[in-house]
Order: sequence, then structure tokens, then C-alpha cells
Amino acid sequence: MMAKVILFAPLIGALIAGFGWRVIGELAAQWVTTSFLFLSAVFSWIIFLGMDANEVQHLQILIWVESGTLSTDWSIRLDRLTAIMLIVVTTVSALVHLYSFGYMDHDPQWKEGESYKPRFFAYLSFFTFTMLMLVTSDNLLQMFFGWEGVGVASYLLIGFYYRKPSANAAAIKAFVVNRVGDFGFALGIFGLYYLTDSIRFDDVFAMAPKLANTQFFFLWTEWNAANLLAFLLFIGAMGKSAQLFLHTWLPDAMEGPTPVSALIHAATMVTAGVFLVCRMSPLMEYAPEAMTFVTLVGAFTAFFAATVGLVQNDIKRVIAYSTCSQLGYMFVAAGVGVYSVAMFHLFTHAFFKAMLFLGAGSVIHAMHHEQDMRNYGGLRKKIPYTFWAMMIGTLAITGVGIPLTHIGFAGFLSKDAVIESAWAGTNGGWAFWLLVVAALFTSFYSWRLMFMTFYGSPRGDQSTYDHAHESPMVMLAPLGVLALGAIFSGMIWYGSFFGKHSEVNNFFGISDSYAEFQYEESHSKKDDHILEHGAHEDEAHIEAYHQKVPQGAIFHHPNNHVLDEAHHAPKWVKASPFVAMLLGLITALWCYVWDKSVPSRLAELNRPLYMFLLNKWYFDEIYDVIFVRPAKALGQLLWKKGDVSIIDGIINGVAMGIIPFFTRLAGRAQSGYIFTYAFAMVIGIVVFVSWMSFTGGG
Repeated sequence: MMAKVILFAPLIGALIAGFGWRVIGELAAQWVTTSFLFLSAVFSWIIFLGMDANEVQHLQILIWVESGTLSTDWSIRLDRLTAIMLIVVTTVSALVHLYSFGYMDHDPQWKEGESYKPRFFAYLSFFTFTMLMLVTSDNLLQMFFGWEGVGVASYLLIGFYYRKPSANAAAIKAFVVNRVGDFGFALGIFGLYYLTDSIRFDDVFAMAPKLANTQFFFLWTEWNAANLLAFLLFIGAMGKSAQLFLHTWLPDAMEGPTPVSALIHAATMVTAGVFLVCRMSPLMEYAPEAMTFVTLVGAFTAFFAATVGLVQNDIKRVIAYSTCSQLGYMFVAAGVGVYSVAMFHLFTHAFFKAMLFLGAGSVIHAMHHEQDMRNYGGLRKKIPYTFWAMMIGTLAITGVGIPLTHIGFAGFLSKDAVIESAWAGTNGGWAFWLLVVAALFTSFYSWRLMFMTFYGSPRGDQSTYDHAHESPMVMLAPLGVLALGAIFSGMIWYGSFFGKHSEVNNFFGISDSYAEFQYEESHSKKDDHILEHGAHEDEAHIEAYHQKVPQGAIFHHPNNHVLDEAHHAPKWVKASPFVAMLLGLITALWCYVWDKSVPSRLAELNRPLYMFLLNKWYFDEIYDVIFVRPAKALGQLLWKKGDVSIIDGIINGVAMGIIPFFTRLAGRAQSGYIFTYAFAMVIGIVVFVSWMSFTGGG
């Protein structure tokens, strides 16, 4: 019952605020949505802290789709993976709702007397419902429904300032780019149903070993089924989580209000791809080539986004590229098979990144919606609470802690766990070094943001600086709560996510039989029968599968020893992220505190490189040439030649040329003389008699 309240409370709040605000009033609509979110958050923490991880619960809500062999319920799958996502989504969303009371008050984008707040809060709550539906799904159709739901909600929220052309363009861009990834996700779902005759997670997980031994014909080529399906599912994750090549929508999404950035583009929606890979771990573990691709994309995304973040001047875009980079870290951890560490970084990142976004919103609020950091400076004494909140967030994201211990801010523990796992999973290869370099860049651009914003003398409009003031308590209180998570979440749950193997197994409900789960050749005939005739045909066979299927939140193949090997990484590996953080801090101090002329000199000396990074590796320009312009040209061709010339030409020709011609002929035939009509009748009779004679009346 508690899980159903968590899921549906945001939906009820959205409906009340969206359609009933005229009855209850604007303020009441805001309080209803916020209260329901806090109720969901409290229940989520109760479930997370009190659940039995060894028991996976399936709570049926209703029978959903029954068509042929497709039998799909709308059910809640409640395990440790779900519980982690529940507290992340509901906690951040509840705090963002509360924060929005202050941030969205007297928004300059709206005219006096316009009612925009109920709509904004309804959109936030609707987004939360769709995200919760995604993470509680018990089958792929339900997950896809939530997947597309968060896409719709993000479109509405990114384009909330609909009078701004840039906001509308950003919303459309996010929607279109995500459709590219979603096409791959949909193909993966179709492929799984085709090969397993089911889209229920348990059925798919049970068939994973068989898929690893199945060849599948796709796009004129034969593929290993497990690798192909895992790859297609990851394409969906690439779009939603803004990985390299499908990342271009995320920075532009900063056109939405700052609370939207904190909720959707830092803590929840963009982590859906990481959740998908971890949820599908029983399949992913049998797809080594696909997981190598996941690691490759994650590592290069972390590096790419960190390089671009070095030179951005918009405070929200710096944090946006930081989000993109940190998502790359999560995918590297999942790609090398340490899904618990991927979830660990997802968990801690939600706290400190949401706090950084909300802190940035507080700065923007104080500076009358100025977002360019070059116009900041000296705000430390003007907005001290915001300063300390962002300082804690910066200490967390850069990884400050005591090296070779488990004492430090949240990012120190989770990021180090990712880097150690990358070292173990790639034998100290390229992924490990890319992440270490990205850690150095992360430290530099994070401290650069702090020094440009809060230190030195004011550089922008003096009047704006003079009128800068601290945000109201309704905005500061969420920052304080998130600060607790940024400080303590890593130390409290380190052992559960990255401790001893037995501790991690216990936390995620991984039984010994689970860890030793292997495909048994003795079941091959049954497996072939199920693969051929469908997973729903023989209940005895399904039961046999369920005895073999992993019974826990995540799955590690018996040959996957990366978690244990990561614990035995050399000390220099474990210390490398801390050293990278120090180098980044010292470089930022040198450039923005000790000698402020250095950045401009470096930019002039390395102009091509600076412009390359400032223009985000020219991805948008390349896509414009390859995709946008040809699409526009094709559209123009179809419009001008196809629609106007051919279709309109034919219609106009028929209407204005051919029909009038025959009308004139018909008009001439109507002479009004009786002998003309009698002659026509005689001709008609002759033609009719001739036809009857030649055909014999047949």
C-alpha cells in the first residue's frame, strides 16, 4: 500500500494543481503538490531503510495489455534498486517543489496577473509520477511508458518560458534527440519479445544465458543476440542520459527554470539510463562486447564534457556539462560490471548536484537573473548561506576527503570507487586514465565557478551587486537538507555499495545461489522449447527458469571479479583522484585568485583550442551540416516542388483548366434546338445496337 501511495500521490497532486487550481487557488495548488511529494519522500525513506533486500516484491496494480502471447500487468517491482531510485526521485523532487515557492515567485518572464505557478507545479509533479513509474516498472512496456512520460514532462518544463524562442528551440531539441535514442530502446524491446516471447523482467533475465548462445539476423548481418539487444537498450540510455553523440540537448535544456535543471537534468531523468543498464544487469553480463562499448562511451563522455566545462561562462551550463561528465563516470562503473558502484555514484551525485543547481539558482535569484559568471564576483559576503551550500557541493563533487580512508565528502567516496573499478575492469587501461584526467578538469572548473562567483571584486553591474541579497528561507532550507546528503551519504553507505563482497550482496539481496548462477546445459531442451514456443506456454518450464533466475536487485556473473579486484588496487590508484583534485584546485587558484591575467593569456596563446572547447567540439555545427540542413533542404524540396508545384499544380490544373474546358464543351452541346437532341439520341441508339451486335448481348 505504501508503494502505491508513493507512485500515485504525485499524479493526484498534478491533477489537482493542473485542473483544480481555479477552485482551490494558486497557493493551495502549490501546497497540495508539495505536500504529496513530501508524503512520497517520507514513505520512500521508510521503505529504503526497512526493506528486506532478499525479497523482491511484485505488487500488481491492474492487468494492462493482453494481446496474443503478450500478457503485461501494471505492477510495482520493489527491490533495493527500486528503493534507491525512490528516495533519490522523491527527496529531490520534494525539495525542488519547496524551493520553487521562492524561486518562481514574481518570475520576470511572466506578466502581472498571469497564473503560471499551478501549471509549473503540476508539470513538476507529473514528471515525478512518470519517473516513479519508470523506476518501479516490472516489465519493459511499463518502463517505456514512464520513459516516454519523462520525455513529455521534460519538453513541457524546458519550454516553460514559451515566449522565449531559445526555450522553445531547446525543448524541441531535447524531444527530437531523445527520440533517436528511444528508437534504439524500442528496437531492443521488440527484439527481446521476439526472442523470449515476454517483456517481463524475470522472464527476460531467465533467458539471458540462452540469448548469449543465440545468433540473430538484423540489418543483413548475423549478430549475437545478447550483445545486439544490450547495445540497442544502451542506445536508449545514451539519449536519456546525454552520452556522447546524443548529449547535445542537455546544455541547451538549461533554458528552463533552474528548479527544472536541478530536478530533471541533474538528479532524476538523466540517471534513468544508468538505472536501465543496472536493471538489465542479468542480460548485460552476457554481453561483453556491448559492455565494452558502454565503458568506451562513458569514459569519453566524462572526458569530453569535462573539457567543455573548463571554458563555459554561464553558471548553469558549467553545472550541466558537469552532470554530463558525471553520468559518464556512472556508465564506466556499469560497463566494467560493478553496478553497485554505478548506483553509488548516482545516489551521492543526486545530492550534491541538485544542491549545486539550486545554489546556482539562488545566485541567479540574488543577481536579478544574471547567469554570466564574468559579471559576478565578491558575492561571498552578500549571500553567505548560498556560498557555504555551494562550497559543500564543490567539496563533494571535486572529491575532497582523507586519502586511503573512508572519510570524506560523498563524491570523494563514490568517485574514487568508480575510478578504482575502472582500473580493475580495464587493467589500468584508457578508461581509468580518462576518468583521472576528467577528475582533474572537474576540480578545475568547479573551483573556477566558486572563485569567479564568490571571490574577488564585483565585475558586473554595480547596481545589481549592491541590491544582491540572500534568498528566502524557503529556498535555503532545501539547500541545507541536500548539504547533509552531500556530506554524509558517502560515508554512511560506502560499505553497502562498495564494501566487502558479502556486504554488497546482503545490501542488494544477492543470495549465494545468485552469485553462482550459471546456465546449465542440462536444461537446453527446455530452453529451446521456451525460446521456440514462448515463455508463457509451459508453466512448468517457467517455474524451472524462476528457480535459476537471479533473485536480487543486480546480477554479477560468476566470472565477474572486478569488485574484489578494485579493493586490491595499488595505493597510487586509490590516491590518484585526490592528487587530480589538488592539481585542479591549485590551477584554479593560480588562474582566478593569484594571477587573474593567466586565463586570458592562455586563451590567446591557444586560440584554436580555446575556440574548439568554447564551441563544444563543434558537435552542434557538425550536426547542423550533416542532419539539419539536408533535412531542411529536403523539406523545402517536398514543399516547393512536391506540394506547391505537383500537388497544388494538379489540383489547380484540374479545377481551373480541364474541368472548365469540358464544361465549355458541354455548354456548346446544349444548343436548345430539338433536332440537335434528336440527332444525339439517334447516334446513341446506333452505338448501343452496334455494341450489342458485336458482343452478342453478352
